[in-house]
Amino acid sequence: MKRGALLAFFLGAATVALIAIGTIWPIPSAVHFAGGERLLESSSTPEAAARNLGQEIRLKDWGKAYGSLADSSQFSEQDFIDDLTGYYPSLRTYSTLDHFDVRPLRASDNDADVQFTLYWSTVVGTLPDTRTLHVVRSGDHWAADWQMREKPTLPPQVIPVEYLRWDVINRGPGDDWGAQNVDAPNVKIVDMHPVQRAEGVVVMGELLNEDVLPAYVSVTATLQRKSQSAIATETAFDKISHVLLPKQVTPFFIQFPNASLSDVGSIRMEPFSNLVSASADPVIEIDNEKINPAPDASLSGELNNQSGQVVNVAHVLGTLYDKSGNLVWVVDQYVDRALPPQTPVPFNIPIPEDLARKVSTQRTVVATYSFGGLL
Repeated sequence: MKRGALLAFFLGAATVALIAIGTIWPIPSAVHFAGGERLLESSSTPEAAARNLGQEIRLKDWGKAYGSLADSSQFSEQDFIDDLTGYYPSLRTYSTLDHFDVRPLRASDNDADVQFTLYWSTVVGTLPDTRTLHVVRSGDHWAADWQMREKPTLPPQVIPVEYLRWDVINRGPGDDWGAQNVDAPNVKIVDMHPVQRAEGVVVMGELLNEDVLPAYVSVTATLQRKSQSAIATETAFDKISHVLLPKQVTPFFIQFPNASLSDVGSIRMEPFSNLVSASADPVIEIDNEKINPAPDASLSGELNNQSGQVVNVAHVLGTLYDKSGNLVWVVDQYVDRALPPQTPVPFNIPIPEDLARKVSTQRTVVATYSFGGLL
């Protein structure tokens, strides 16, 4: 009985201590809710004002976020929402704010600049959005100015539609067209290169649609020991352009986390293809493309949608080569905002620093998706 009473005493004391610690030093997520009410820290510093704004955006409390801005009279609440979530449906429209960072850049007695980075959680991973907030002092508190991005506006116009299109009509259950439908397009792996990285083995290469028909493609790689037993099998799910028009080439990039190339005796590659309906529109031009040297090496440029329809999601894939034309690396980036017609949208894809000095040339392709189907 004495041991039980002593244990109960210690458990009670520990509970009281934890409650006291949680009250005096609450964790950040607990600061913002108490008794069903949202609580924010005092906006007594530029950083605190930016953090409060970030929390309201994270909670999608648009009214409070908009009302806290120093320059809210310059635009409407809906303009503020559209600036954050996109004027057209895109990855950003269906994302949530996972977290944010605030870093001071400059400060005086009455105004300051802070770097405000929002990390949006999307179906293809976390995408950062970095802005510079100008924060101004008003009495005993601070409030942020919100620099609106320019809203894309297009004049009324007629854009001629001249592009190839392939439609697929498969045999129905009541049709007697023979035993099979149209054969799958012929695709071929034209390059394959395994490398060892800190995170594991990477198998990258290029796949060619050598047919006269469009194809939905993928690639599967199996690492094998010298005994031919399988180590692991992975598929190029993300870093590949899955829809290839005739004679088009796509890079592929397959990761094997925690694998070691020294254990690999051979690699079995299996390309996959299936016939799909496709069109050569929209046409996405890549302008001002260049490789920026180290430090902060990257592949940058602008995407220009030459069609008359909005592209909701664009996926940029860059294949990097050395001076001899050998494959060095594959980089990619999803553009989290829609591509309106005739409106340049920038991209900037980081290149690993240890590989940047090997890169001499590049080839970039853009995979697109518009709500309603693949293009």
